[in-house]
Amino acid sequence: MKAIYYDIYKDLREKIMAGVYPYQTYIPPELKLLEEYECTHNTIRKALQVLTMHGFVQPVRGKGVKVIWQAGRRTRFVLGDIETFREAAAKNGLEAKTQVKTFEHVVADRRISEATGFAVGDELLHIERVRHFDDANLIFDKSYFRASCVEGLTPEIAADSIFTYLEDELGMQVTTSNRTITMEYATAEDRALLDLLDFDMLAVVENRTFNSEGVHFETTWSRHRPDYFTFMTTAVRGC
Repeated sequence: MKAIYYDIYKDLREKIMAGVYPYQTYIPPELKLLEEYECTHNTIRKALQVLTMHGFVQPVRGKGVKVIWQAGRRTRFVLGDIETFREAAAKNGLEAKTQVKTFEHVVADRRISEATGFAVGDELLHIERVRHFDDANLIFDKSYFRASCVEGLTPEIAADSIFTYLEDELGMQVTTSNRTITMEYATAEDRALLDLLDFDMLAVVENRTFNSEGVHFETTWSRHRPDYFTFMTTAVRGC
């Protein structure tokens, strides 16, 4: 099951993004949050730590926790949090569809191992999906999942939401994603699958994702048309 603090974090994050707690105001104090969410002090503090880490709030000594997040002018798909394609589309009010192009079981050879970080001989599920919204195909995902971590996964589930299935049906807690972002020239395959207009470059995000047990269960390359891609991060300078 997902940790309680993560659900609280998501609820607070959505309220901040919806303007319930506006920019430069303070979210309710800890005692009020304890009453609202009926949980422990540690759970609230963990949720606030995650909000802080993702740049939504900043604790101010002696005053409380201040909202520092502002909506950007470009609000389509923002890289900075671990969220499903469906969640990101809903957040932006977009009608989104996913088409599964490849769904096959493979055994990692040396080439796949070097590319994905899985070991030679690991049993994997290779999935390729095209993401469609705003009347265009805009993202091409190439994924390898550790087969033992995604038992029961089907093409129909992959066309809906793999992470929702893992969390809600299999009880996995997705915790960490290591990401590398590059700009790459579009390939012939990209041009065949995506509506690239006159773009000849793509933003490519490699994700290596781990669950709460530290198991590397996914490597995905998401190939984005650049006008629908935003990278957001928060940097903290040490004293």
